Amino acid sequence: MDRFIIISGCSGGGKSTLLADLAGRGFSVIEEPGRRIVAAELAGEGKALPWIDAEAFLRKAIALSLEDLEQASALPGLVFFDRGLLDAASGLAEISGEPVLQRFAEQWRFNATVFLTPPWPEIYRKDAERQHGLDAAVVEYGRLVRDYPALGYEIVELPKVPVGERADFVLAALEENSQD
Repeated sequence: MDRFIIISGCSGGGKSTLLADLAGRGFSVIEEPGRRIVAAELAGEGKALPWIDAEAFLRKAIALSLEDLEQASALPGLVFFDRGLLDAASGLAEISGEPVLQRFAEQWRFNATVFLTPPWPEIYRKDAERQHGLDAAVVEYGRLVRDYPALGYEIVELPKVPVGERADFVLAALEENSQD
């Protein structure tokens, strides 16, 4: 759907901060499935954590992303996704070899422009839900840079600027693309 906008990219690159700014401007935002899953798994005795069982984690991320898409369909206007279905499917395809990425990419179409946060070592931090290092995040970023264009999406790398300027950049790029 043209109004469904993906904000993806390097883990720890400022996606969630950007999406919080967009939400503060009145846009609908869907929080990252992975962080919600990790929080729920850590709160219980779950094992579907990326550092314990990455495949189980990614399958849960896909299921939650599909639920998010159904709910987002009822929201008005632009809807911004903090990662989501195609990120999870890309990860699962990478580790399992299953052709899930192509299947979901054909089933669900997003805005043709995907915004990626580049690796940004100066702001990268580990936390309870992000236990991998920057090196692993950069590898993941490389996979996304490969996979999104292969699915027909145009990547726009976000500048390393304060969050308000990043949000302005995203909105201006979307406005420009809608006039093309």
